[in-house]
Amino acid sequence: MKKYTLLTMLILFFVFVSQSANGARIKDIAQIHGVRDNQLIGYGIVTGLNGTGDDMTKSVFTLQAIYNMMTRHGITINPDNIDDIKIENIAAVMVIGTLPPFAKSGSRMDVQVSSIGDAGSLAGGTLLMTPLLGPDGNVYSVAQGPITIGAFSYGGKAAQVQQNHPTVGRIAGGAIIEKSVDMYIGEDGQLQYQLRDADFTTASNMAASVNKRF
Repeated sequence: MKKYTLLTMLILFFVFVSQSANGARIKDIAQIHGVRDNQLIGYGIVTGLNGTGDDMTKSVFTLQAIYNMMTRHGITINPDNIDDIKIENIAAVMVIGTLPPFAKSGSRMDVQVSSIGDAGSLAGGTLLMTPLLGPDGNVYSVAQGPITIGAFSYGGKAAQVQQNHPTVGRIAGGAIIEKSVDMYIGEDGQLQYQLRDADFTTASNMAASVNKRF
């Protein structure tokens, strides 16, 4: 019995020592100052909906967006007759995305699309070319493509079944980056690290480990 007890204690001792010897990596607890994501946002139009789009009599901004789009493509419509446009397969949406650090022009990123009108569903819809802007007002990416949603909604007046939110979708790799964000790191030959969870002890231990290694 004593042999088993001694063997158990030895195993626990070596396990504790091995776990203590494996410290955290700097990349897991800190990040280099200046290396960050940038959030983008844009206003777009989704087409191809099966009668689940915005109500043009209520969503005035959708009607105005359709009129502007048609005008840009050479389709002449009398401004006095704009209220006569009756379409049920178009919805106005907001498109958001995150521009990763070191992203270069021509690479792709995912975007999320969400309805801002009274559309019933974005299932089967296609997002038209939508510029995505940063906080400075510059265009950094352009999104376009078919929307994928992880929800469904069906039924009639008596009963309706819905799972998740059919008015929110995603386009994997649906945006092409047009402009990268300049990053300045390592100025004056120094790298500054930011702890994800600020703590004096962690900062001191990290500095000691770096100084000991180099």
